Amino acid sequence: MATFEVYGGRQLKGDLHPQGAKNEALQIICATLLTPEKVIIRNIPNIRDVIKLIELLECMGVEVERPEPSVCTFKAEKVNVEYLTTDDFKNKAASLRGSVMVVGPLLARFGIAYIPKPGGDKIGRRRLDTHFIGFEKLGAKFNFDTKESFYKVEGKNLKGAYMLLDEASVTGTANILMAAVLAPGITTIFNAACEPYVQQLSKMLVSMGAKINGIGSNLLTIEGVNSLSGCEHRILPDMIEIGSFIGLAAMTHSDITIKNVSYEDLGIIPDSFSRLGIKMERIGDDIHIPEQKTYEIDTFIDGSIMTIADAPWPGLTPDLLSVFLVVATQAKGSVLIHQKMFESRLFFVDKLIDMGAQIILCDPHRATVIGHNHQLQLRPTTMTSPDIRAGVALLIAALSADGKSIIHNIEQIDRGYENIDKRLNAIGADIRRVG
Repeated sequence: MATFEVYGGRQLKGDLHPQGAKNEALQIICATLLTPEKVIIRNIPNIRDVIKLIELLECMGVEVERPEPSVCTFKAEKVNVEYLTTDDFKNKAASLRGSVMVVGPLLARFGIAYIPKPGGDKIGRRRLDTHFIGFEKLGAKFNFDTKESFYKVEGKNLKGAYMLLDEASVTGTANILMAAVLAPGITTIFNAACEPYVQQLSKMLVSMGAKINGIGSNLLTIEGVNSLSGCEHRILPDMIEIGSFIGLAAMTHSDITIKNVSYEDLGIIPDSFSRLGIKMERIGDDIHIPEQKTYEIDTFIDGSIMTIADAPWPGLTPDLLSVFLVVATQAKGSVLIHQKMFESRLFFVDKLIDMGAQIILCDPHRATVIGHNHQLQLRPTTMTSPDIRAGVALLIAALSADGKSIIHNIEQIDRGYENIDKRLNAIGADIRRVG
């Protein structure tokens, strides 16, 4: 198990270039299974989850080339469907959350898919009902082998259908969308997720020949086509990483410029950080966060305590609440962090309390943070990363603490952040990878 030794208390200064968006990359890579033709994807992040998904596709028979570190070409001309029943597939897919999104394209193109119960973060239940209810509406049948924790989905004759999703699931919407683009007839998906990741997937599918209306809304209409062609696609910069860098700059009194952020796709994220009192300016497509000694949390107009909560797009992404919570520990004022979606994502606050943060964990979903206003610095400590986003939040906390902190299980951080230690060290951090 690899470990970070973090020597905090340093100011950082310089430019940071965000990686390609992890959540988009997982969807886009799965979508290459929809066509036998070559698909070129640019700005691919070189992170564990993405690497493992690409390896999984290679094992299925997809030809993969990497002409540049951030560019991949995929050609799914000869897909070995029988591989999906092997133990090797079960083991590889079970360790990767994004593997569930191979079901939609496989079902659309080959009429059959297998998937083990996916792994990934330990952040609470992430049910798959939405995915499978959507496939059933299209005419697929599935069964679940409880002994093997293995799903089998069959649908040789999918047909377009109307469906109202029980929740606006991002991966569920993406999966159903990929199944529907090759299903004859009209498919209507109401209460669809409309995150930039889904918008990007939709735009890619349209460039391949799909017919999709309502992109960017919660009502998608898909007219099935017979086949899809190859295309080129560029992945957006990762909004979660951009938000993490904004929080890092505030916590460490640093002067940081985040380059090429695709500002229009960040939604409410910049404004949400502004509510914590963090100053930033947009310069073209860059965000500059100047050195700031203190930042004060806003209150609501009636004077009540500020609440920052996640919500489906265009609300605030739940992936950033861990960062908001950490940043709030050194703000002036108090804030309620309300994590609605996952019941285990706030449990890492114990580590922050050990570091001297004033946090009241109200229940699995809510935490009240009383900011120190940088009067009391966080203490360095030893901690373990429970998931990707908590891991980077703990890294930010460690970088603000004066002294040596240890973070174990950094494989979780590596799943979502490419060479984060090297990139932060380049602007003045002191992070050492051990093991």
